[in-house]
Amino acid sequence: MIIYTDIVSGDELLADTYKINKDGGLLWEADCKKFMKKKNEDFELEGANPSAEEGGDQGGGDEEAVMVHDIEDQFRLVWLKTEEGMKPSKDAFKAHLKVYMKKVLAKLEEKGAPAETIEEFKTGAPAAVKKILGNYDNYDVLMGQSMDGDAMHILIDFREDGVTPFATLWKHGLVETKV
Repeated sequence: MIIYTDIVSGDELLADTYKINKDGGLLWEADCKKFMKKKNEDFELEGANPSAEEGGDQGGGDEEAVMVHDIEDQFRLVWLKTEEGMKPSKDAFKAHLKVYMKKVLAKLEEKGAPAETIEEFKTGAPAAVKKILGNYDNYDVLMGQSMDGDAMHILIDFREDGVTPFATLWKHGLVETKV
């Protein structure tokens, strides 16, 4: 299995278990799924009896559930929701991209990336930024688990069918690790 981590923050963002379209130049697209998840579902311990002190009340199905993306759940991504005022404005996101591009370039140079990889990033970045900003209002924005504001923001949109979500990630911002 291959895990892709953020070159800036080290957060795990993607795995080869997802259908990844690598034909988009600097931007990769990974198909996702949405599902209902019970709130605080991650915190149940196997074999634990949460109702032992409450006299056997099992909750009766009134548990609150939320809709999540599988990539968000698997990699503990943090959704910057518009309704909570967390999604950056288009101008703020543009400023973030400028900082992010500089950090990625510095990391590529620091890691000794081949000259053609660095040149591909430098020449392709403006078109990728233009594509993202042109569609920015349609994206849900997620951050890695560390909440590093300078790291990659994962963008979620939907295919033409309006049902299938996909994540957009920066190819050069990912470090491949075989596990």
